[in-house]
Amino acid sequence: MTETNAPTTTPETALPDGDHAAEAARPGADLIEELRWRGLLQQTTDEDALRAALAAGPVTYYAGFDPTAPSLHHGHLVQLILLRHLQLAGHNPVALVGGATGLIGDPRQSGERVLNSADVVAGWADRLRAQIEPFLDFTGPHAARMVNNLDWTGDLTAIDLLRTIGKHFRLGTMLAKDTVARRLASEEGISFTEFSYQLLQGNDFLELYRRHGVTLQTGGSDQWGNLLAGVELVRKAEGHAVHAWTTPLITKADGTKFGKTEGGAVWLAPDMMTPYAFYQYWVNAADDDAVRWLRTFTFRPREELEAIAAEHAERPAARLAQRTLAGDVTTLVHGAAATEAVERASQALFGRGDLRELDAGVLDAAVSELPSGTWQPGTTVVDALVASGVVRGRNDARRAVAEGGAYVNNVKQDDGERALGADDLLHGRHVLVRRGRRTLGVLTRADA
Repeated sequence: MTETNAPTTTPETALPDGDHAAEAARPGADLIEELRWRGLLQQTTDEDALRAALAAGPVTYYAGFDPTAPSLHHGHLVQLILLRHLQLAGHNPVALVGGATGLIGDPRQSGERVLNSADVVAGWADRLRAQIEPFLDFTGPHAARMVNNLDWTGDLTAIDLLRTIGKHFRLGTMLAKDTVARRLASEEGISFTEFSYQLLQGNDFLELYRRHGVTLQTGGSDQWGNLLAGVELVRKAEGHAVHAWTTPLITKADGTKFGKTEGGAVWLAPDMMTPYAFYQYWVNAADDDAVRWLRTFTFRPREELEAIAAEHAERPAARLAQRTLAGDVTTLVHGAAATEAVERASQALFGRGDLRELDAGVLDAAVSELPSGTWQPGTTVVDALVASGVVRGRNDARRAVAEGGAYVNNVKQDDGERALGADDLLHGRHVLVRRGRRTLGVLTRADA
């Protein structure tokens, strides 16, 4: 993959426009405080010097994305949003896909990474590139540029690495990195392969400084040591001061990890996390999280975000913050059409829409998170209520029918012994079962 400043595809984008773009495009002096307020700034090198550079602008800056998995996740989304804010403010972004560094992988807190084959990494790099492109504008005076560090690292010899890069690194500094120190103290230790990662990332900053005048690198707070390695390498090799900017680790209000499950990821690729599941993650956010994440993950102006927070505080049951957050982030990642489809599905599941109008794929995704059972010819309404797990037993199921609280495909059932036929199957696969307003389950055809 060679570098380019034009996307290889033209995907549907959800970049901020109009008032949102104008709000984000603040001059350098205000930009740092604006992005700090949004939760997009943890620490920087020499903030006063960086503030002056941004005010004088334009600054050319970059963030790197390693293909150590076939998709970006929520942590990368923070960097993509920061890249876009800086571009809207009149600066020049470079997005780096780590075709070289992805072959090694940044050292983890524990355990050595499995080294993937060159073909796998190359395929994942292409997938990441396609995910990054919709977030940036590749035209105009501040056009983005996409690069792959394999272009300058692939032919780098071991002698060149040691003579031209390694001589600028001090072993004490490298050993003092938190992750390295932790791994060295552990039973598994750390290989020279992963230990050398910081040389390669530092060299990326040096190459981008030389090739494109890049003077700022952004990354997550866990990358601070690697970012500083690049800053120091440029200073020693070129005698020039450059900058680093980190974003905070995103956590929940209760202090637990941000993710689908504890330690899990909210993937951006629809084949790894469906748009419906993606939307549901955000819409199920706790009140405090939703209000805070609106600042970080959307481009709405401050005044509007403050108004949403105030209204949400007055009427939390309306879940305005969650619905706004889920809609904006899903549109940003998957496009407006996908958001509309999942919102229709969410409404239809709870009786506010026609289930039979839902696309088969959207319906599959929507019911995949529900308690489930198996539909077979002859299954009765009572059987369905029990098998789907929405009631505790047959007596509870009969009581739900008698009280008017049993629904099949959003249709109230008054005969618990009615056999569900093939006509009840949505798209020939599923029967949605509901007790009351919010207790849902699904039966799926055994051979589906």
